[in-house]
Amino acid sequence: MKKRHNRIFAVVRKEYLHIIHDYRTLFIVFLMPVAQLIIFGYALNMEIQRVDMAVIDRARSPKAQKLIEEFGGSSYFNLFYYDGRYADIETLFKTRRAKVIMTIPRDFDRRLLRRSMVPVQFLIDASDANAATLIRNYCNQIITNFNLKTGNRTALPFDLRRTIYFNPNMKSAYFFVPGLIALILIMISALLTSVTIAREKETGTMEQILVSPVRPREIIIGKVLPYILLSFMDGAVILAIAKFVFQVPFTGSLLLLILLSVLYIITALSMGLMISTVAPTQQVAMMMALTATLLPTIMLSGLIFPIASMPEILQYFTYIVPARFYLLIVRGILLKGSGFVQLLAPSAILAFMSFFLLNVAVRKFSLNLEK
Repeated sequence: MKKRHNRIFAVVRKEYLHIIHDYRTLFIVFLMPVAQLIIFGYALNMEIQRVDMAVIDRARSPKAQKLIEEFGGSSYFNLFYYDGRYADIETLFKTRRAKVIMTIPRDFDRRLLRRSMVPVQFLIDASDANAATLIRNYCNQIITNFNLKTGNRTALPFDLRRTIYFNPNMKSAYFFVPGLIALILIMISALLTSVTIAREKETGTMEQILVSPVRPREIIIGKVLPYILLSFMDGAVILAIAKFVFQVPFTGSLLLLILLSVLYIITALSMGLMISTVAPTQQVAMMMALTATLLPTIMLSGLIFPIASMPEILQYFTYIVPARFYLLIVRGILLKGSGFVQLLAPSAILAFMSFFLLNVAVRKFSLNLEK
């Protein structure tokens, strides 16, 4: 047992010396995650600000002016009056001068006084369907507030009130930044270990491993351990940025997040090691690692697109994407305060993935040594 520990420690020490003398690895570990989180954190934003709105005011009345002021006082809209021909309003969309057009009818005040339906028209550019949905919701919200202020509301047989849990301000950063933690951790971790075995093949040090008494399993463990620490440091930096830069709330257990993040890191490192055993060069290994982590995590994990909205056949593919299960963990702990019982299922799946990928990496490495 002691000899085994000494052999593993020798591999760990060798890998550690290589890391501290390789500026490329240090760049990947410390600068790349921070840059990615800041860029993606600000770029992936579903909130819309300053939507250009053209106003066609046919009423020219005090009540109509109050409605226009409601929209003008909102941070969502940038208003301007349109006095051209109604038949030419389509050009406002084609020239991108407006994303929405509001038309107020001539009898606006009279209809308000009679408490009858007022046909205020909103024309929305739906070339971007998500943006159009958000703009429609913004318009509905302001119209509702205007009706409440003017007393023009229909009595309902019940009292309808809305309560939003976990993200009451509906900030996109609260949803996307925890997902970016999952993306960056798996991408960086897989990249780090994907070049380890491939590097031995390129530099010719594989022959030294062949004649050494170190066993394949001990080599794999020795190569994984240093990168677990490095990836954990990455995770700590990313989490600190999420908390203090993007103001993402932290309502759950820090210890539980650390333990399950280490499990996720081991899964990602195991994937990188498996890639490294089959890749002939470091460049090929890095390309394979990016292909296996970046696109599946963005497209199939639920990071951006809801899994329930995907075609059924793609939903089955999401079960082999580790980030799908870590997203449930990191969002659950940060935003909802979920405990281990609620996160038992995704944790068990990640543990199984780690065990499976590590064993595949060991077996592939053993076969390579026998050739």
